[in-house]
Amino acid sequence: MAPVTATELARNLKKILDEVEFRGREVTVVRNHAAIAQIIPGPGRMTALQAFADLYRTLPDAAAAGWQAYGRMTGKIDEITDPWDDR
Repeated sequence: MAPVTATELARNLKKILDEVEFRGREVTVVRNHAAIAQIIPGPGRMTALQAFADLYRTLPDAAAAGWQAYGRMTGKIDEITDPWDDR
């Protein structure tokens, strides 16, 4: 994305942030013909279930099946949340 002036950023903040978030674009903010800031996409997000999705492949088959069955039996598999999620 072409550099944007501080005034453009103020007037089109939502549109520009959408470009950063959803299209992964980087934005350079310019004031008085000098770059003063750069807006870059944050790290991608994933749920705890997505983060642990490949864990089953590293466990022996019996252990993975037992862990998954225990989680479903206790109902805790649906309660797994990301402890690092700031929301």
